[in-house]
Amino acid sequence: MSDTPPGNIKRIVIVGGGSAGWMTAAALSSLLPPDSVRVSLVESEQIGTIGVGEATIPDIIHFNAILGIPEAEFLKATNGTFKLGIKFVNWGRQGDAYYHPFGVHGADMNGIDFHQFWLRYKQDNPASTMGDFSLSARAAEAGKFAKPEANPRSVLSRLRYAYHFDATAYARYLRGYAETRGVQRIEGKVTQVHQHAETGDIARIEMEDGSSVDGDLFFDCTGFRGLLINKTLGVDFKDWSHWLPCDTAQAVACESSGDPLPYTISTAKKAGWQWRIPTQHRTGNGHIYSSKLMSDDEAVQSLMDDLDGPAIGSPRKIAFQTGHRTKFWEKNCVAIGLSGGFLEPLESTSLFLIQEGISKFIALFPTASMASVVRDEYNRQLIAKFEQVRDFIILHYKATERDDTPFWNYTRTMDIPDSLARRIALFREAGRVFRYDEEPFATQSWIAVLLGQNIMPKSIDPIVSTVDRAKITHSLQSMQSAMGRAVDQMQSHRAFLDSLDSPAQTLSGNGR
Repeated sequence: MSDTPPGNIKRIVIVGGGSAGWMTAAALSSLLPPDSVRVSLVESEQIGTIGVGEATIPDIIHFNAILGIPEAEFLKATNGTFKLGIKFVNWGRQGDAYYHPFGVHGADMNGIDFHQFWLRYKQDNPASTMGDFSLSARAAEAGKFAKPEANPRSVLSRLRYAYHFDATAYARYLRGYAETRGVQRIEGKVTQVHQHAETGDIARIEMEDGSSVDGDLFFDCTGFRGLLINKTLGVDFKDWSHWLPCDTAQAVACESSGDPLPYTISTAKKAGWQWRIPTQHRTGNGHIYSSKLMSDDEAVQSLMDDLDGPAIGSPRKIAFQTGHRTKFWEKNCVAIGLSGGFLEPLESTSLFLIQEGISKFIALFPTASMASVVRDEYNRQLIAKFEQVRDFIILHYKATERDDTPFWNYTRTMDIPDSLARRIALFREAGRVFRYDEEPFATQSWIAVLLGQNIMPKSIDPIVSTVDRAKITHSLQSMQSAMGRAVDQMQSHRAFLDSLDSPAQTLSGNGR
């Protein structure tokens, strides 16, 4: 047996641009010296990208911070705004509305989750909502914004945020970042993919002009086409449409009708839902629906009827299938973004899943041998992440009381994954929620949706039931008052955005 260690990867080829391709290129270029590893990105200006107005979760802040991107510069380049959470309208019942805010609700006391105290408080205050005790939700509703403070004694330490921005502009910004750091962009269409005869690994791609690009490792960022992972390597797709029946979107931008809101709006409709994503100079809109239960014409009409301002251009149809490849990393090819899988953007996780694909690859960065145990671990972690996000999205459809259309009757009564069924049953019975295996959504997020869509526990924590009601009332009302004062002192979202044109501001740490 040879004692010579396997060589290192020298040539990385990213096929496809857009957010997936240029996020991958930017991350790799920030870590790999160009004189040691050649990173090339192949894309064609003739092939469009899915790019729409993008809403995110706070993890995007970490990604930008790792790259050293100044926040004010990023927001200016992408027409970005701040996002404190998502407002859900008509999901539990027609006429209902609630926030899934970033950050926490209230404050845990004596090691017991805050929502247990709130459940006791609500017995005497039936009009109370969990959103009353979220600083992010209250600031969002007031159209205000402020940065979180590091001091845990400050009420502003309870804030968390993410962004809305133009995804196409973000990809363009990252292209400049990556090219400055040595990434070579190659313009053109791929006409053929060549594989090694013995291993089946991808050897090179052939371009329309007859040139070719060879590599040791390939990233498939070709979107739903899956040019490498699917059409070349034949990796199967795991279909989740029986749990997530929407399969089509109509997307269009419209003129802004006022100052941009610091939150996304998701409005449940007849056979799906509509998003509203405010950027600085326009609003992104889209209607996601089941084509089996609604025609394209009806979906477009519903979308256009509910715009807040005049449309910019015509709606663009996007057909999709929910699910993921059975392997994200096969042979010497890693699928990032839509080529690896798709989950509708109900909780703004599209870029997060791209980010996870990149970060997990970097954590497992292989030698040229690309040992199967490394690929297997990558696939295990990415599949787990997709399943975690899947369950959280399904929760919104399952936890509804709507029975006014065939769509909602189906989702309300459908079978769901056992992992989700156990969570709902545990919360319904005892109000308990736990976070498993570094899943992206914290217990606060689960609680916001479960309670927001009217799943009320049958009982509260027995320890909390022994606490004097007056003490609970005093504590919660004190929290509520402190949050109210903090919101009153915040700038409007528009004023805060305008202040970014003053001396440069940098990214601050932010979690969820």
